[in-house]
Amino acid sequence: MNVQFKKGVLELLVFALLKDRDHYGYEMVEKISKHINISEGSIYPLLRRLSNEGYVSTYLEESQSGPPRKYYTITNFGKKQYEGQIEEWFEFINSVNMILKGETDE
Repeated sequence: MNVQFKKGVLELLVFALLKDRDHYGYEMVEKISKHINISEGSIYPLLRRLSNEGYVSTYLEESQSGPPRKYYTITNFGKKQYEGQIEEWFEFINSVNMILKGETDE
């Protein structure tokens, strides 16, 4: 899949996962990778930026299989951002689909 496509949608996918429950970084990589091939290296800079911008917050939780894990939770500000992005996403894909189907106003 085109790298630019993945970059453009990764933030939306992270928000979609976090809206239902908190996740740690590697867990998000595993879930997204079942559908879109991404690496850990692509998600952690995004998570750091989302945290710096106040869209997500973090906390540590003990792990049964190693060191504590950093969990990410979506903030109210992040939920509003997600809601706006999801509306834009559906408008965008509908417009792209219309053009691809040749349904343009000429």
